Amino acid sequence: MRMLRWMCGHTRKDRVRNDDIRDRVGVAPIEEKLVQHRLRWFGHIQRRPPEAPVYSGRLKRAENVKRGRDRPNLTWEESVKRDLKDWSITKELAMDRGAWKLAIHVPEP
Repeated sequence: MRMLRWMCGHTRKDRVRNDDIRDRVGVAPIEEKLVQHRLRWFGHIQRRPPEAPVYSGRLKRAENVKRGRDRPNLTWEESVKRDLKDWSITKELAMDRGAWKLAIHVPEP
């Protein structure tokens, strides 16, 4: 955001909202871009054969990892499931690269 503010000629002291800055510059919100990148990686994994090494690393779950206080135990797979549900996309669509790319595309405003 600092770079976008600099491009618009605003500082934090000007108290201009981040949404207004993003609209002026024409940049999509970072949350949507993060979801897009997470789903793009999920598409790569889905198209790999089941014996690929990426599956062994993805399916391991560390049981004794200490998390921060009152934090939900949200794994990468759970966040992908939530993203698929929020964006109304099925896992099977990932097998078709062209359709998957169109489904997860975040247009720049």
